[in-house]
Amino acid sequence: MGKAKAVIVGGSIAGICCAHALIRAGWDVVVIEKTPQPPTGSPTGAGLGLDPFSQKIIQSWIQQPQLLQQTTLPLVIDQNQATDGETKVSRTLARDEHFNFRAAYWADLHSLLYDALPLDIVLWGYLFLSFSMYDDKSKVEVETKVLETGITINIVADLLIAADGCLSSIRQHFLPDLKLRYSGYCAWRGVLDFSNKKHSEAIINLKKVYPDLGKCLYFDLSSGTHSVFYELLNHRFNWIWYINQPEPSLKGNSVTMKVSENLVQNMHEESEKTWAPELVRVIKEIKEPFLNVIYDCDPLEQIFWDKVVLIGDAAHPTTPHGLRSTNMSILDAAVLGKCLEKWEVENLNSALEEYQSIRLPVTTKQVLYSRRLGRIKQGLSLSDYPSFDPKAASSEDCEELQQNNMPHFYDIPSILK
Repeated sequence: MGKAKAVIVGGSIAGICCAHALIRAGWDVVVIEKTPQPPTGSPTGAGLGLDPFSQKIIQSWIQQPQLLQQTTLPLVIDQNQATDGETKVSRTLARDEHFNFRAAYWADLHSLLYDALPLDIVLWGYLFLSFSMYDDKSKVEVETKVLETGITINIVADLLIAADGCLSSIRQHFLPDLKLRYSGYCAWRGVLDFSNKKHSEAIINLKKVYPDLGKCLYFDLSSGTHSVFYELLNHRFNWIWYINQPEPSLKGNSVTMKVSENLVQNMHEESEKTWAPELVRVIKEIKEPFLNVIYDCDPLEQIFWDKVVLIGDAAHPTTPHGLRSTNMSILDAAVLGKCLEKWEVENLNSALEEYQSIRLPVTTKQVLYSRRLGRIKQGLSLSDYPSFDPKAASSEDCEELQQNNMPHFYDIPSILK
């Protein structure tokens, strides 16, 4: 008998991670992705944080493990601080000096993982159209369209893996009534390349206000809002600013909005009222900031059906406050690969049952905790928690802001030990 075969829909980080995990489990893999070529920039993401176990998993997949260290920066400190909108003075609310994450630029991490795959695993410019199950459920057939030629191609496999993101069309096939939940806020995002301004007065002053840049994940909280700020490799700053607002109207299959010059100008004016002038200067220098509409969804009760399984944001759309989205995707892929290796294709249902039983309880708690953390930092109400006020917060309130309160923060699944 030949190798078992999987089709992975989605060539983002979740899909590429899944390809690595399944190849190591002895499977043949093909990844289909509608974008015409490997990304060189970061159209819908910018910076991300990798937890210690995700770092180990990635290093086990790539031929030169040291490359992960060389393409990321340490985030050893998780610091939450309050900025007074009037005086612009900041004070520390909570600080964890044993955080041990690493900061990566989305495109750098994607390239590192993609370049470590065998050639021709990813079919760029292939649009997923539909799938169907054989009558005896022995195989799944995936219909794709080659966008350059318009030709339709069918691929037969033992397993279909949906790594097609939070707006997953494959998930919608099984859960047509599932709706994403708008968080109540959007996020301005951007990256500033300061490689030509390393010794400028603006950067020197910025590093006086944020003295641990290069090793610290800064959360700035003000009344009813908060921002995130940290350094990336090659003299870049990653910046995010969450703003409470009514749900915008989105067009197309993306949670990223195109923004007008007027909208950017208004954002700049609001930043002057909220943040320290040193940060405002960085915000104004970011070219082409973009706006993400922040969604999650209530945790799913099931993440596989016959020969179709969900991973990453398709399985658990989440808000970004727990730095879990990428880390959950990496862990999903690793666990799925080990389950498939353990049970082999003849016992595929048992493998998917075990994958679901390991991951679903963890991701359920993490999605809900990330939702809670976002509402606290945005000053939004919770049924058991008054609106958080950075000016009046007690030390006990502030401890709840730390990332290490995330459920299963330190846990490693036994199948991966």
